Amino acid sequence: MLNIVLYEPEIPHNTGAIGRIALATGATLHLIKPLGFEIDDTAVKRAGLDYWKDVDLEVWENWESFLEQVNPDNNLYFLTTKTERVLYDVAFKAGDYLVFGPESRGLPESILDQNKETLLTIPMVSNSTRSLNLATSASIVIYEGVRQLKF
Repeated sequence: MLNIVLYEPEIPHNTGAIGRIALATGATLHLIKPLGFEIDDTAVKRAGLDYWKDVDLEVWENWESFLEQVNPDNNLYFLTTKTERVLYDVAFKAGDYLVFGPESRGLPESILDQNKETLLTIPMVSNSTRSLNLATSASIVIYEGVRQLKF
């Protein structure tokens, strides 16, 4: 299936919702530190994430350690509002990575600049809103991938 990558996520509720999406779609969820919250057993239980133990979860110390394990046969797609290329213009394949930035600032310019050919955006009405909620965005993109892969 696909991989969902959250680069330095800040809001635990979004990550929890995306974990549920990953579980429902068979995706692996990758979290790139630093995280804006704790995901130890106590924090997860306190948040009521009874499904968290079933999420296919990988936690990485930093961006570089994550990149070291990426299979070069798989694509990394970077979701941003800073491109015109919409996600529907891509043919996703099993194993691809969908990379999302932190809620308050999105992906760093350095990552965007190095990956211009694989930047994607979710279409929105012009001048309607700055961006969508992270969990909403992840849902839209992962389910487009699932649709293409004939889940």
